Amino acid sequence: MRVISLVPSVTETLLAWGVDVIACTRFCEQPGLRHVGGTKDPDIAAIVGLRPDLVVVDREENRRDDADALTGAAVPLHVTHVASLADVGPMLTALAAAVGAQAPDEPTWQREPVWATAFVPIWKRPWMTVNRHTYGSSVLAAIGVKNVFDDHAATYPTVEPAEVSARRPSMVLLPSEPYPFAQRHVRQMAEAFPDSVPVLVDGQDLFWWGVRSEGAVGRLRAALHRALAPS
Repeated sequence: MRVISLVPSVTETLLAWGVDVIACTRFCEQPGLRHVGGTKDPDIAAIVGLRPDLVVVDREENRRDDADALTGAAVPLHVTHVASLADVGPMLTALAAAVGAQAPDEPTWQREPVWATAFVPIWKRPWMTVNRHTYGSSVLAAIGVKNVFDDHAATYPTVEPAEVSARRPSMVLLPSEPYPFAQRHVRQMAEAFPDSVPVLVDGQDLFWWGVRSEGAVGRLRAALHRALAPS
């Protein structure tokens, strides 16, 4: 089955399953595969011209207009949507069925008691974060880390530094994507939020779901426990 994936985490999953992925987006980090634009601006003509058996899109990663354009061109679609760890197992089962792969065993997740709180910026200028209705926040909850903006009405709220300080997070988690936070930002966060420990984390482990989910939860748990361990 010839599949095009417009979802980075799905591309990773399909390749791990040995599926014939003939193209993906430039954000999928697969230089050996043909790229057909980005997640928000795919090259519809190129996709149609490749005559795939299936194109995988995601309700959050991709735009409805692009999905409609592919459907209008008679390109078969499979749509994913994951907002929590609990969604991962059913999503993998449905995806495997759609591409003719062997369905994996559904993972089980045991939620840990809360032992830390965190602010998770996903962008700056303006500062943006996530609420509880997101996969990343669900991952943190599973390992006992409470997102201090989990109760916000917006899924991806814009916040001010004073709001962050008022919620007194024990950590500021700096993911490597979607905003490329790096070592140079650690000092900035320490100065902006002196009562919080700034921690760089792998953005893919925090936000990419699929075959990496089980290992990612363990890696994040270990990294955050190390970050708050007494020196």
